[in-house]
Amino acid sequence: MASYNIVWKSSAERELRGIDRRYIPKIVEAVEALSANPHPLQVRKLYGAESLYRIRIGDYRVICHLDVESNTVTIQHVRHRKDAYRG
Repeated sequence: MASYNIVWKSSAERELRGIDRRYIPKIVEAVEALSANPHPLQVRKLYGAESLYRIRIGDYRVICHLDVESNTVTIQHVRHRKDAYRG
């Protein structure tokens, strides 16, 4: 299996900087693991979306877009679970 490139949207980077610091290393580690395997057990496809997935890390959710053709995982959002699925 080919490795995937991880691309962070600037808005996702800003969201990451604004969360509780104790979760940041766990979130970064989970996102980096997607480069080797974009479909680990904790990744779930979002209902109604063609290629959006979420990763659960404690109380936080990482919303990402998986592009199989270009082998790219784009990190869209890093939000608390209460805000993760809002526009």
